[in-house]
Amino acid sequence: MTDRKSSFAPVADPHTRVLILGSLPGEASLAAARYYANPRNQFWRLVGAVIDVDLVAQDYESRLETLLAHRIGLWDSIGSATRSGSLDTAIRDVAPNALAALAASLSHLRCIAFNGAKSASVGTPQLVGAGAFALLRLPSSSPAHASLTFEAKLGEWTKLRKFLA
Repeated sequence: MTDRKSSFAPVADPHTRVLILGSLPGEASLAAARYYANPRNQFWRLVGAVIDVDLVAQDYESRLETLLAHRIGLWDSIGSATRSGSLDTAIRDVAPNALAALAASLSHLRCIAFNGAKSASVGTPQLVGAGAFALLRLPSSSPAHASLTFEAKLGEWTKLRKFLA
């Protein structure tokens, strides 16, 4: 069954330097009402390695607080779409989030990072030329993107560090 699914509210504050954009929450995340709730998704492990904090060991609220303390925000490129299951390849009828408006409200923003190809394909057209921040496409943290090892993904994700310094 194909249902219309919606993203969560952004997690960001005035100190945010890096905004990481996923595509659209998967089934496990929607059911839990939490970003990256699928335990096989490597997001928390990747970001934790970037900031040298074991995010996986923290409860969800602490994870979000830790991200904000490290000047990292979260949101999704897609505001709503139809999709059967959790795969980005099944996303149809996309209504994007107001990415440029959020970016404009974050005066310390230095980088917007796309977690995967779908996020980048939806978000990049809205954000090119929208501000003095870098756009960075990262390999997806999704378990569906298994062609790269964790270490290979982390090699790309560590590029975020220079924007947090």
